[in-house]
Amino acid sequence: MSLNREKYLALVTLLEQLRSDATTTQIVAPELRRRVASLQQFFGQQIVPLADENWRVQSYQTEMSKQLRLLEMDVMFFQGARQASTAQTRLQTISDRLTTLIQYCDAILQPEAEGEK
Repeated sequence: MSLNREKYLALVTLLEQLRSDATTTQIVAPELRRRVASLQQFFGQQIVPLADENWRVQSYQTEMSKQLRLLEMDVMFFQGARQASTAQTRLQTISDRLTTLIQYCDAILQPEAEGEK
């Protein structure tokens, strides 16, 4: 599990960095789009192939895949925003989605708590 754990920790780092940049800097849409594509590539190459028999981890991976696709759509909407207020709302949506992805990673990284939920 340690190699898997390292990959999830790397993903969390990428997600947190992107969330920080999206909320604290004036990030431009093409850069945001490139970084989300890079994030999706990392997920597809490093996380998806991790063989895990645990149904809980598989279900989080499925949700993460869905959230990454939605994140891509959020970035497209951000790119299309014409007013500053709309762009700010889109960035908040992107930040919220990244927070959700980080929470999924954290849940996977938690020690097995099968009795909960």
